[in-house]
Amino acid sequence: MPPTIDDRARPRDAPSDEALMAAWVGGDAAAFRELFARYAPRLHRAVRRQVRSEEDAREIVQQTFLHLHRARHDFQQGRPLRPWIFTICFNLRREHFRRRARRPETPLELAPGVEPREEAPDLLRAERAMQLRAAVAALPAGQREAFELHWFEELPYKEVAQIVGASESAVKVRAHRGYQRLRALLQDADAAEAARLEGEPPTPPVPAPGS
Repeated sequence: MPPTIDDRARPRDAPSDEALMAAWVGGDAAAFRELFARYAPRLHRAVRRQVRSEEDAREIVQQTFLHLHRARHDFQQGRPLRPWIFTICFNLRREHFRRRARRPETPLELAPGVEPREEAPDLLRAERAMQLRAAVAALPAGQREAFELHWFEELPYKEVAQIVGASESAVKVRAHRGYQRLRALLQDADAAEAARLEGEPPTPPVPAPGS
């Protein structure tokens, strides 16, 4: 599997996900803790992009590992673990929204701890990130998941196809259409912001001291 940014951060001699899974199936509790440390933060990020409630996001991640634990003996040696974990997590996220019978929500905050009073560049970056999240949430479900997994999680199309249960070619089409729709949505947002700014009165100059 091509390495993602999370994979590249690990020591080169770290055991593979599959080796840890095999050890866990064999009763090694430390292997489970290592897998949890590797994947819980990543799954939480993926869930939190669309789930507003921190409590609900944590519950989905916990349920992911609970499902993985119950099905651990079904793991087939030689198959990659990463798509399986993401499949479980995204199925649970879909079920979360089916129960609530509504579209995914875009979190109001950029991330925990972001204060409303920041320097202008930080505010602009935060606003841009929120625009992107809102645009992603507005995508059709198939396009949204393909975009999330390929762009945010850096997963190759082959793995994305396994996770969403579609062919690799279909996933590529969904992702491409998602990219196109996102560009259009973000361009519309930029145009609306430009129009809003054009309608604002100019800021009066600040007199120099002693003038």
